[in-house]
Amino acid sequence: MLLGKAEAIGLHALPGAENEVWVSEAVATAEIEGEKLNLDAVRSSVARRLGLENPPPGPVSRHVEGLLDAMADASRHWSEPLTRARLFSWQAALFPTGYSTIRQIKVGAFRDDYIAVMSGPEGRETVHYEAPPAERVEKEVDVFLAWFNTSSADANTPHSDGLVRAGIAHLWFETLHPFEDGNGRVGRAIIDMALAQDIRQATRLFGISRRMATARDEYYRELERAQKGDLDITEWLCWFISQFRFACEESARILDRSLEKAKFWTTHAGISLTDAQRKAVNVLLDAGPQGFDGGMSTRKYCSLTKVSPATASRDLGTLAKLGVFVVSGKGKSTRYWINMPDWAPSE
Repeated sequence: MLLGKAEAIGLHALPGAENEVWVSEAVATAEIEGEKLNLDAVRSSVARRLGLENPPPGPVSRHVEGLLDAMADASRHWSEPLTRARLFSWQAALFPTGYSTIRQIKVGAFRDDYIAVMSGPEGRETVHYEAPPAERVEKEVDVFLAWFNTSSADANTPHSDGLVRAGIAHLWFETLHPFEDGNGRVGRAIIDMALAQDIRQATRLFGISRRMATARDEYYRELERAQKGDLDITEWLCWFISQFRFACEESARILDRSLEKAKFWTTHAGISLTDAQRKAVNVLLDAGPQGFDGGMSTRKYCSLTKVSPATASRDLGTLAKLGVFVVSGKGKSTRYWINMPDWAPSE
């Protein structure tokens, strides 16, 4: 369904949808691990990578670039074998300084010490899972890689359903926990690669990390349950598939929004906007129909674009005169909305 919708909206709108999904996936996979990325840095880098016109400005972050490099390699080079070297490069890209927060870690190589998944305050941690001993990691990873590289649709051997295979691959890798840090992000990149292999294309439309971030506690609980049980992982796969369905539903909404945005900018192709005006319009478009709580006000415009109240009032008035915005309320209650059917609340 999702791929059919992507084909239906056409190439002109697809990059915008892919941009939105990729940005949200990068932010989400880091957020799951408790890391907050600079959103402007992510948006700017993703737009450049997709070759979008007028990419938004943003700071350059080595951590953001490294994460996006790993994600891009996983999905764009899906036809290439997954190897130790690729896993090393992805994990090293996540930690360009060799540090995880203030702790120096081993990067670009397997761990050489005990590791466990724990939570709780220091000294009173709860151990959720203990990974295999370090001396077994290399052999266990090689077994995993051999399976992964011979179980895809491209391999000349019987293969499982692509979604089931992605769920198995993620659980297997997380169970091995081969790195000192970065296992979750690398494991979710493996999901991306498995899904790209299944559909045989690099288009990033499946927002699985975004969904897992939303259901983070449940995600960890289901992983722990599968890792501590017997070899029956049916419950994990059922959960994984259900989350993938939710992710596809959200991606379908993003595709619909991208098509509406493309139509909007086609309608207003002849107008000239300042950077501040364009930023405000895009924020409302990104929020979707009635998604920007309370509409755009002069105060919100000032906060968003860093212009003076006088400039904000003038800019908003101009956007309304151009037919880009519609207006509701009066005086201090004046609000501005995208001028598209059902995007503004009914009076």
